[in-house]
Amino acid sequence: MQHPTTQGNISYRQEIFRKSIHLCSLSIPIIYAFISRETALWLLLAIFLPVLTIDLARHWIPPLERLVRKIFGGMMRSHELAENRILLNGATYVLLSAILCILLFPKIIAITAFAVLIVSDISSALIGRKFGKRRFLDKSLEGTSAFWLSAWVVVGVIWALTQAPWQYAVIGGIATFIGGIVEAASIRLKMDDNFSIPLSTGAVMWILTFMLETAVQTRLAGLLV
Repeated sequence: MQHPTTQGNISYRQEIFRKSIHLCSLSIPIIYAFISRETALWLLLAIFLPVLTIDLARHWIPPLERLVRKIFGGMMRSHELAENRILLNGATYVLLSAILCILLFPKIIAITAFAVLIVSDISSALIGRKFGKRRFLDKSLEGTSAFWLSAWVVVGVIWALTQAPWQYAVIGGIATFIGGIVEAASIRLKMDDNFSIPLSTGAVMWILTFMLETAVQTRLAGLLV
């Protein structure tokens, strides 16, 4: 989620700490690879509902807002701390997008899309803030390039581990390229990239899957199930 300038008014050290916590979310696609869709949804809902409740309630309960700011305020974006409008924080969007990916997409696509969110969002933010000089849409070309490269590594690793057909690597590469553009345009799209990256990546993969032969579609849909 890099920005060529302020990146939501938090320091680079705070950015690293924020992304370290973000990295923990990689456990979601890893665990999902070994459990059923129903179990994954129940587990995520059990975490998401309290998080959403706190995220909304803090706007009306001053003591709760002060507690949230005291614990997490140093690594929250300026828009997440805005008092003149109600916006969800990044962690809430991460959980929401995980639930939607699992609901909407076949398992292999949901895992890919969400793993790309975690790995490539971290890569783009840290590289973009440290080395970003050339603007690309709302972010930097260096950060977006890091997004693409890390996303293709993620696709390659999942392809190798699952022994998916070669078509998976092709549609994954195309979808994550588009996902990188969506991430870079997140400000003008007015969408949190924790939400837009996995859903756009998953949607493109799912659409491209329908262009494949039926046998390949069936094989992809059956992976990790």
